Amino acid sequence: MRSDEGRPRKRRSDWVYCVLPAAVASGPIGTLVQLYIMTTNGPGLGTIYAGVAVAAFNFISIPAAMFWGFATDRLHKRKWLIVVGYTVTAVVLFSFYFEQSTPGAIATYSLFSFVSSASATPLNLLIMETEEKGRWAGTFARLSMMSSIGNTAGLVLSTVWSSTFRLILLTIPLGVFSLISAGLALTMISEPKITLEREAMILRKPSFFSRLLALPLIFLTVPSAEDFRRIFRGLRYSVTSQIPLLYISIVLFYLSSGVFNTSLVPALYSYSLSHSEVFAVILAGMFVQTFSFQYAGRYVSGRSLAATSLQGLVLRGACYVMLGVFALVAAGPLFVVPTLILYPLAAGVAFAVYYTASNTMIFNTVQHRNAGSTLGVYSAVVGVANTVGSFISGFTSVYLGFYATFMLGGALLGAAALVMVRLRGMEIPSERETKISGQDGPHS
Repeated sequence: MRSDEGRPRKRRSDWVYCVLPAAVASGPIGTLVQLYIMTTNGPGLGTIYAGVAVAAFNFISIPAAMFWGFATDRLHKRKWLIVVGYTVTAVVLFSFYFEQSTPGAIATYSLFSFVSSASATPLNLLIMETEEKGRWAGTFARLSMMSSIGNTAGLVLSTVWSSTFRLILLTIPLGVFSLISAGLALTMISEPKITLEREAMILRKPSFFSRLLALPLIFLTVPSAEDFRRIFRGLRYSVTSQIPLLYISIVLFYLSSGVFNTSLVPALYSYSLSHSEVFAVILAGMFVQTFSFQYAGRYVSGRSLAATSLQGLVLRGACYVMLGVFALVAAGPLFVVPTLILYPLAAGVAFAVYYTASNTMIFNTVQHRNAGSTLGVYSAVVGVANTVGSFISGFTSVYLGFYATFMLGGALLGAAALVMVRLRGMEIPSERETKISGQDGPHS
């Protein structure tokens, strides 16, 4: 599209590129913190501390999602929430360099969890407030792609950096990248003339998927005990058991993810892989995941959502169990070989398929009624499952072995698959049946 003078016209959504440097900054930080703790404390105690750090990160993300969501609705200042979020995130990243203790590193990582989630909701609402409705799907896809490319680039940087320089020094360039995003947001984003409430995000699948991919917690309201009872008492009757069964399966999935993902980096470090090699393994998973999401929406479209979710669960669970077997028989540097094959399959292909299918079912459930409380229960159980899985991961790895932790992650996914089997044949209604239109997947 060109202006009358023949110059390219600036698109209103060009501001999405400001997300890229911040994604570079956030991509490697979890792996960096775990490696720093492992290097400081050694494989035994370091594994437990690394699990505590990830559990604290996941736990803080729950009140953070509530706080920034309500702040977005109350303040109606999209630009400044994004700018402040990126700026404070940079300060937190810089502060890692000055931390000389494991408790300090865990506390700083928890603070990072809180401040880094500030931009998730304002970014998604900005698209709906500044773009024409017909462009929403494409712009949300571009926003998600910027995040994925940035995370991947951050892991590439970390892989190269850690082979030459001290690990903790990496936080300096990562902080600079976050500051660059703050500067870009300050100059490229304009406050919308009309603002929307967060409820608008859940009415269109592209915005819903994009928001969950950025932060898998959405609290429109704080769920009460009655909300949990309302969701799960449907288990008593087969005709109303779809939603509670879906939630139970998702809880088992995130519990498994917490168990496995938290111990992967400590396992690789304990098996004598260098910092650079550990980053390379995580990079391989992110690289495959980025490309898998490009095709997951089309793969899921027209297929049974429960059956497709089941495929993702079985593939991911099989990869976890096989990694557990290899951790038992090849607990050393050669463990990197099966990991470079199986981890990208689990974190890339299997995750993309399961995420797209299961969250389409979640999207369909919130289109009926009580959307706020339903999403609140979903977010609460996901956050708690991730936290609990991360917390127990370090202890099981130290006292039972990494192979047992990986197999436990696979067993939990097997249980999730068994629950999903019960959902086959009683699919949750699609958008067409509930008269809600949307796009196929987060990157379609």
